[in-house]
Amino acid sequence: MTPLETLVAEPWDDWGLIDCGNGQKLERYGTVTVARPEPQAMWAPALADWAADATFVPGSDEEGGGRWVQHRPVPEQWELERGAVRFNALLTPFRHLGFFPDMAPQWDWMRERADGAEVLNLFGYTGVGSLLLSEAGASLVHVDASKKSVEGGKQNAVLSGLGNRPIRWMVDDAGKFTAREVRRGRRYDGILLDPPKFGRGPTGEIWRLEENLAPLLADCRKLLDGDSRFLVLTVYAVRMSALAIGELVRQSLGDLGGKVECGEMAVREESRGLLLPTAIFARWSRDPIK
Repeated sequence: MTPLETLVAEPWDDWGLIDCGNGQKLERYGTVTVARPEPQAMWAPALADWAADATFVPGSDEEGGGRWVQHRPVPEQWELERGAVRFNALLTPFRHLGFFPDMAPQWDWMRERADGAEVLNLFGYTGVGSLLLSEAGASLVHVDASKKSVEGGKQNAVLSGLGNRPIRWMVDDAGKFTAREVRRGRRYDGILLDPPKFGRGPTGEIWRLEENLAPLLADCRKLLDGDSRFLVLTVYAVRMSALAIGELVRQSLGDLGGKVECGEMAVREESRGLLLPTAIFARWSRDPIK
């Protein structure tokens, strides 16, 4: 296993971290600016006045997730793009904007290995990663327990002109779907996992990261073989070490050879260039890019 690495998402035309500090972050999503809680931004912000279009206010334990306060009108959804892929941003009840921009370095890394690949995207959310891989030449099986997220992915595919690409959009529990694929004798060239800390499947299945991740990885290993190219695992919002998930991936896939990398994901702030950590990751790849 290689030493810990840091993967940095740099700003692009339709997204950037403008500033962060005092437990908050200010971002731009196209022409819309939003302020959201960010516990890891423990330092002082660079700018005195953020003037965001909308601010997410967390709720108390009794109230639930929280709510958005709009200081100026924000569309119900609006289009963004990364490269040739277009997708909708929106103010979700979970403080997210419909995609995770810090995944950009992972998307780019997988795209380099995607041409002609069959890829399984588990916990695929609204499909931005699936569409970027599809645009790079992969065929996809996209799995998410949320019907709304999967429908959002289909809409994003149409926006991107990729509606006829070989993508199977599946509303299903990730663990159950993967186990069925193992029983069917399926194989994949690549797998992307972006699991939540806690979640529910479409028929009430319970997902707990600490309990279910290792068995899921074991099943993912059975879907890979000596010709497979990669597996990427990202983990958010948990008290877990990158070294721990790196070792889990190494032990799960070590018999395939290749290389395991692990470390932190971060985004670069535009005001000062500092790095704001967002998640941890581990990924396996078998062969160098040809």
